[in-house]
Order: sequence, then C-alpha cells, then structure tokens
Amino acid sequence: MKKEWFAAKELTGIAGLPASPQGINLMARRDGWISRRRKGVQGKALEYHIDSLPSGTRNLLILKEDPAIYDSERKDPLAVWIEYYYHLTETEREKVLAFLMREGIGSLLARISEGK
Repeated sequence: MKKEWFAAKELTGIAGLPASPQGINLMARRDGWISRRRKGVQGKALEYHIDSLPSGTRNLLILKEDPAIYDSERKDPLAVWIEYYYHLTETEREKVLAFLMREGIGSLLARISEGK
C-alpha cells in the first residue's frame, strides 16, 4: 500500500466511521489512533496512520487504492515470437518445428482457431 496517512476528511463515512471530520477526530482521540500533524497545512490538522484505523476501514482503503499503472510498449510481433520460442524447452522447440515442417503454418493456425 502506498498511502499510509489519511486526513480526517478522507476518512469520513468510510466503513461506518463518523460522517464529519470532527467525529473522526473525536473517535481517533478516544481510540488512541496514531496521528501526526499534516504537513503544509496551518492549524492543528492531523492525519492518521492506516495501521491504527479499524480493520474494516483499513481493508476498504486498501481495496480502493488505484492499481499500479504499467507502461509498456508494443513489441514487434517477430521479437515476441522469438522471445517465446526461446522460453520453450529444447523438446518443445523440436516438436513445434517438426509440426510446422510436417503440417505447415496453416494447420497450426487452424488448431489455434479450434482452441478458442
């Protein structure tokens, strides 16, 4: 989980928590949540550590977190084919090549289509 600290405003109404920041702050004081002063905010603004929140709230926050974004480029199909080929065992490579030599690429494509 990337985010570990949450402001009272972010926690309002989640998994049965109070519906106002004031209610969150009261609950946090009463239950002894781990807190720290919010950086870059004037006043007594606090944020609370995820480990001190009730388990239902913690689980919901973990589920709500945005998934990781993967930035991948499309590879050249020939490069992909070569990469997969070299991931085959020697026996698997021999079988693929023997099939292609005996049956041809058309038969391979027909078998792949049947599997769908």
